[in-house]
Amino acid sequence: MSDQTETLQVTPLNQQHRALGALMAPFGGWDMPIQYEGIIAEHRWCREQAALFDICHMGEFQFTGDIVASGLEDLFTFSISAIPVGRSKYGFLLNEQGGIIDDLIVFRMAADEVMIVVNAATAPNDFKVIQSRLKGGQFSDITAATAKLDLQGPRSREVLVDLLGGWVAEIPYFKFVQQTVLGVPAIVSRTGYTGELGYEIFLPADKVGELWEKLLADERVKPAGLGARDVLRLEVGYSLYGSDIDEATTPLEADLAAFVKLDKQFVGKEALLKQQKQPLKRVKVAFKVTSRRTPRHGFGIFDGERQIGEVTSGVFSPMLGCGIGLGYVEPGYAALGTALTIKQDRAVMEAAVCTVPFFTEGSVRS
Repeated sequence: MSDQTETLQVTPLNQQHRALGALMAPFGGWDMPIQYEGIIAEHRWCREQAALFDICHMGEFQFTGDIVASGLEDLFTFSISAIPVGRSKYGFLLNEQGGIIDDLIVFRMAADEVMIVVNAATAPNDFKVIQSRLKGGQFSDITAATAKLDLQGPRSREVLVDLLGGWVAEIPYFKFVQQTVLGVPAIVSRTGYTGELGYEIFLPADKVGELWEKLLADERVKPAGLGARDVLRLEVGYSLYGSDIDEATTPLEADLAAFVKLDKQFVGKEALLKQQKQPLKRVKVAFKVTSRRTPRHGFGIFDGERQIGEVTSGVFSPMLGCGIGLGYVEPGYAALGTALTIKQDRAVMEAAVCTVPFFTEGSVRS
């Protein structure tokens, strides 16, 4: 075992992944399964059946107290007070310059309680930043005690109804319920990162192994790794933190202004208002390659021989039969249909700017 592997954090399911023959690799400081049977096979299973993902590496924080008086309301680009109990909201934690410290989801558990779900690699810094900005309330990191499984795919509802009960079928999109699962308190949320009907299940870490085994005992369910998850999320145009967005990127540059409420106060608002008044220097675009070739993170985006941007995410899309990607370009090249050339060493591919989602036939709202 290498020194690098020894320093990685592991999820409660690490041994189960290894027993299944998963290809393991570092991701966000964690030892995570990249694939089992294969990325394409796992991708297809998620689009057609139900795929099970270990997402225990994500960070979870708990806040209890007065949402407004504590200053929590002023931390994010959306209003926490406006989130009804039982619903969740996606948005950003920004720095003073308007850069994205993290993208996250806030679950409104009660009038005076929320759970904040953040990315694995950024979790320690997120906690410090949020804690430093709070003026009251109780704020704790519950990551170690909390496990998270994602069951995604068009058959995920029927699988969970059979295992947990008919109440699962009553959960609307982007809502969640607090229920008892395997005899312990759990959160079952109809959310996900794949573009398919799916559920995210939060439960105590010491019970996740039992739930994992029960779900995999169903012939409709197969495990899937982060490789398939990356293809799935990119096919529906979701950004990946650390690749497509980061602290040097604002939501305006990332074409994510829809998740920013400029009529409320939050850290970074003044910087965004100032940026609005000036031409952007770069903007995020989606593009399709005219062949089956795969664009990769870091490949250059060119107009002829002049580089005008860079790819931040790219894969071969099994659903579209071509390469797809996200990247940043000079604003003059962001119009739909604009021809682009993607190049890296001997790899050259023609592409054109398009809209997202790339794949529009998912079951996410079924």
